[in-house]
Amino acid sequence: MPKITINGKEIDFEKGMTVLQACELADVEIPRFCYHEKLSIAGNCRMCLVEMEKSAKPIASCAMPAAEGMNIKTNTQMVEKARKGVMEFLLANHPLDCPVCDQGGECDLQDQSLYYGVDKSRFVENKRQVKEKYMGPLIKTQMTRCIHCTRCVRFATEVAGVPEIGAIGRGENMEITTYLEKSMESELSANVIDLCPVGALTSKPYAFEARPWELKKTESIDVMDSVGSNIRVDTYNWEVKRILPRLNNEINEEWISDKTRYSCDGLLKQRLDVPYIKKNNKLYKSSWDEALELISKKFQEINPDEIAGHIGDMVGLENALAFKKLFNFIGSKNLEFREKKFYLNSDEKMNYIFNSSIQGIEESDLILLIGTNPRHEATMLNARIRKTYVRKKVPIYSIGDPGELTYDYQIIGKKTDDILKIIKKENDFSKKLLSSKKPIIIIGESALELKSGEYIFEEIKKFLKQNNFITKDWNALNVLVQNASTVGLADLKIFPNEKSDYTFFDKLNGGKFKFLYLLGSDNLEIKKTNEFVIYQGSHGDRGAEIADLILPSAAYTEQNSLYENLEGRVQECRKASYPIGESKEDWKIFNSIIKKLDQNNKNFKFELLREEVKEKIQNFTEINELPEKTLANIKDIKCEFISEKILIKPLDYYYSNSISRASKTMSECRQINQTVRKTG
Repeated sequence: MPKITINGKEIDFEKGMTVLQACELADVEIPRFCYHEKLSIAGNCRMCLVEMEKSAKPIASCAMPAAEGMNIKTNTQMVEKARKGVMEFLLANHPLDCPVCDQGGECDLQDQSLYYGVDKSRFVENKRQVKEKYMGPLIKTQMTRCIHCTRCVRFATEVAGVPEIGAIGRGENMEITTYLEKSMESELSANVIDLCPVGALTSKPYAFEARPWELKKTESIDVMDSVGSNIRVDTYNWEVKRILPRLNNEINEEWISDKTRYSCDGLLKQRLDVPYIKKNNKLYKSSWDEALELISKKFQEINPDEIAGHIGDMVGLENALAFKKLFNFIGSKNLEFREKKFYLNSDEKMNYIFNSSIQGIEESDLILLIGTNPRHEATMLNARIRKTYVRKKVPIYSIGDPGELTYDYQIIGKKTDDILKIIKKENDFSKKLLSSKKPIIIIGESALELKSGEYIFEEIKKFLKQNNFITKDWNALNVLVQNASTVGLADLKIFPNEKSDYTFFDKLNGGKFKFLYLLGSDNLEIKKTNEFVIYQGSHGDRGAEIADLILPSAAYTEQNSLYENLEGRVQECRKASYPIGESKEDWKIFNSIIKKLDQNNKNFKFELLREEVKEKIQNFTEINELPEKTLANIKDIKCEFISEKILIKPLDYYYSNSISRASKTMSECRQINQTVRKTG
């Protein structure tokens, strides 16, 4: 490996590194504003100046490639003077409004001016003032503070794939803007707030809410979709004030979607805080004793075969297992978690997870989407596909029309017949697929919902196995599920064992159930007739509207729980605040019900539930680790092929769950999005 000398210490570095990256290997901190390791190099802030032997002037370490034999010094008088000069220029037009700036306490400019700033200015010219820009309901602007680092411009162009932010004017007159001053049309837009090293772009919903040092910080995971993005939940007096991304290069890198970041205000709205009982078609506040008495009475009156339960999209594994234990106790097997009829084969783990892994997308050389829109169904996964497309120009194909995906792709068919041609090797795409080394096939729920859903999945799996695309080293078969709870509940077998068994839905639509227990289930389509409906959840949403009895439970930020993301990676969602009012954690409610039904029954404890969950999860390795890889078992399953159109069902992105539907910020985003579609 080549060597470089930094402050008299010789360091090995990899070819292609910059001087700044080499300095980081030597544990030398270099100040910077424009440089960001996930973005292209701009080299325009000049804060990272260092001294290089035989160079008359200091060099910008972020833009200078490291070379064998270089001698770099970062702590000389020349370097300090140069950095102080740069800081003086940066502060020449910067307003002195730190006390009212939301970036205060976590501002790069503030931190670095402490070391390189001076207590007086030599500039006598009037300070530059820039008109505020409109960037939508999420981003608050104060562009006079802008230091033209262009991080936001590069992020929008390179990562988000929506080049709506750019610069107009030159020199002192340069301004960062969205050109037409309209809202950014990206699901990743608010990441520019984290990237901005000054207070030019701050969070509009969080404005003047709290200071960083007042907040309690809890590391957790996101449950708005199946990706399981790593997040940090910041609370003030047990109220969730904001959600920020945590670095995890295997999942979300250091970005999160706008829905993940801003749905948190929905945690305070439309909350259920006491039990309710419906009397004379009106809901009345009740007590837990009265509610439990009614549940006990109904369970004893109704035949277990006529009792059904449905688990919603954001329920953790321990709570789901406790729910299953309750149903086992009363002798009912009518449990389901799917919100619609889509094919799911739970015989082995690889049948319902993203086997290539999110990080594995970067290794692929061909991507085929079948009946999926990853931009809305899994925003962070879509960002990873775009990253791979930008870096390697990987060819991307789609069967079905997903709409705008932030990267170029080719539609190679819109019917199931086109899948049949690929499997039978009758079209040009088959040749491209077979000649690739690491292809990725992503099957969405829209494809699995079709009458040919079983055929599509089983035949593609068989095709990939026969052509050595499912091996210990590489598995090209990927299922893109939409909900955070789906993979974990499939592992816990919270649905009929038969693959194509939709008896739950048939009985539900046929009015065969007399008792329906909805656990956090708001997206299941129900035509209520004479069923007695219990809704247990955190929000007064769709499930609560049809309920005869409402039990208030904790939201995902208010209880500890395990979740499995779409890769089958088990992650822990940690408690950041407490349940409001009289609401309880889900598993505690099931304990109370079982105790009411049988006084002699022992309560199950949370720790034991967690241990049992780990035992039941297929191919479980460790928390935060990918599941163990296995070779596919190919069974000769006779599947019916039906020629039909593959329609990718649109997802109401900003209103996909009960928390986002309660969020005022998500409502504003949705309204703007709909307006843009109508006018655009």
